Amino acid sequence: MAGRGDPPEGTPEGLPGGEDEYRSVVFDEAFVRAARLQEFSARERMGEHAQAVRSRPSWEGRGGSRQALLLVLLIVLAFGTAVYLGVRNPYQPPVDQRAEALRTTVVPLAPQSAVTGGEPDRLFAHSPVAEYRSGAAGINLPLTGRTPHFSESQVVAALSIAKEYLVASSLEPDVLTGATVRPARILIDPDQLEQFDQSVESPRDDGRHAVAAWLVRFDPRQVALAAPAARVQGTLRVQEIDSDLLEVTADHTFTYAVRPASAGAGPTALASLFTVHREMHFRFDREDLRMHRAELLSSTVQAGPQSCAADGTGSLRPLLAGERADRARQAVVDPYATGRPTASSLCGTLAPSAQPSL
Repeated sequence: MAGRGDPPEGTPEGLPGGEDEYRSVVFDEAFVRAARLQEFSARERMGEHAQAVRSRPSWEGRGGSRQALLLVLLIVLAFGTAVYLGVRNPYQPPVDQRAEALRTTVVPLAPQSAVTGGEPDRLFAHSPVAEYRSGAAGINLPLTGRTPHFSESQVVAALSIAKEYLVASSLEPDVLTGATVRPARILIDPDQLEQFDQSVESPRDDGRHAVAAWLVRFDPRQVALAAPAARVQGTLRVQEIDSDLLEVTADHTFTYAVRPASAGAGPTALASLFTVHREMHFRFDREDLRMHRAELLSSTVQAGPQSCAADGTGSLRPLLAGERADRARQAVVDPYATGRPTASSLCGTLAPSAQPSL
């Protein structure tokens, strides 16, 4: 039966008013949201000269591509900034950071009388080293904190490397007897290794190549150690000398019990004491601390009893029990006195109080 508004025979097929007439112009929700034009509401059209439609922003349709473009731009900007800061970084080290050559001074100390001989323990007990500690225990790190530009851990690292060098160059038995130099060598700045090697292979008295300034070494053909450990006392001090540099000063006295390499009859077979006063200045930059190494600035060594005629630039040549020095007279020097040594380029006289009182 036909509806109220339809002809009695129904809606003619294909005439206007059928369902298929508007099928091609029906818009779904996605199409409406993407439209660039939007019709004003009735209230908005009441305004004077109001337009019938308004333009909608196009961000919605292209938001994804724009966000991707912004992300790419941000990455490029961040990369460019990193490169710029890397090139213009004011804290980068100077181009030339080569270590300076070590300055060396070695002063033999001649005794005024015959060298006292005896058993090592008795000699230690009756000499100025009676209260000194044995070996590395005599090299103590001071209480310290941070500096303006170095953390506490970096300051402690500098002191520890300096102590390690003193132990390796003054207390390691194989170094003392000339069997090796490696324990000390591996702690030296690479820029100084050529100077170190030249000092070891061909020492000379030129203020740069005295092996005795780098390490303590005895000629094993002449001298043997009479006690396993030396007696040691001294101080370590650290200071910041630049925003990128720390300097450590080591001032220590090492006393060894020695005897002739070939024991024989008489007083020459007894042990005697040989004392080495070393003042060394170390410098550390941040790369030295990171690589666990040191730059040696200067080394002043006073060692005796020795003869003034002995060449102290290479292996040290102790006068042994019962031996006497030549008659040369120089300023009297006490190797147990603290403070900067009064270095002489020739020879000094060993203070009588430095000898054991038996």
